Amino acid sequence: MKEEIKALLSEALPMVDFDSEFLFSELDSLGVVTIMIILSQKYSIQLTMQDATPKNLISLDALVRLVESKMQ
Repeated sequence: MKEEIKALLSEALPMVDFDSEFLFSELDSLGVVTIMIILSQKYSIQLTMQDATPKNLISLDALVRLVESKMQ
């Protein structure tokens, strides 16, 4: 799942380094919204702006954990 998410998001946001351990610092508000929409649509989960926290967006691994938790 991690590589699939990375590929999806890298295509939509090519200037963002999704391997960064400080991913959140590379994102602007549009980038955050883009990530939330893409993941919501791809995995048929409901992500809200309350999910768009630095903790959930600090790294690609954190995004994967967020998606997995919403799928349960």
